[in-house]
Amino acid sequence: MIVLDASVLISYWAGSDAHTEAAFGILDTEEDLMLHPVTLAESLVGPARVGEEQRALDDFARLGVERHRQLIDEPLRVARLRARTGLKLPDAYILATAVELGATLATFDRRLADAARERGVAVVGA
Repeated sequence: MIVLDASVLISYWAGSDAHTEAAFGILDTEEDLMLHPVTLAESLVGPARVGEEQRALDDFARLGVERHRQLIDEPLRVARLRARTGLKLPDAYILATAVELGATLATFDRRLADAARERGVAVVGA
C-alpha cells in the first residue's frame, strides 16, 4: 500500500511541474493507493482556485485511490507526531496514516520524507 502526500497529487494534476513525470510513475502501480481526507482537501485547493475542483476530484477517483477512515485515536497520534517532528499538520496526518498502515509514503517533500524514514517508513518520490 502507498499513502499519497498532496505533493504527488498536485504534481499529477498540474501536468507540467518538475515532479509530474515522477508523480505519474508513482501512481502507475498495482499497489493499493491511500489518501487521507486532509490530503485530499490540500490537493484540491489549486483546482478550486480555478473552478476545477470537481474535475480534479473525478480525476483522483479514476486513479482508484481509497480514502483513509480515521480511527478514534488519530487526533492524539497526529498531535504527538507533530509535537515530536515539527511537521505541518497535514504532513503529520499523512505520516501518521503511513505508520498506522505500515505503508510506503509517496511524497516530494524532503522534510516529510526524512521524518518518515526516521520512523522506519519506506518512502518513494523524495
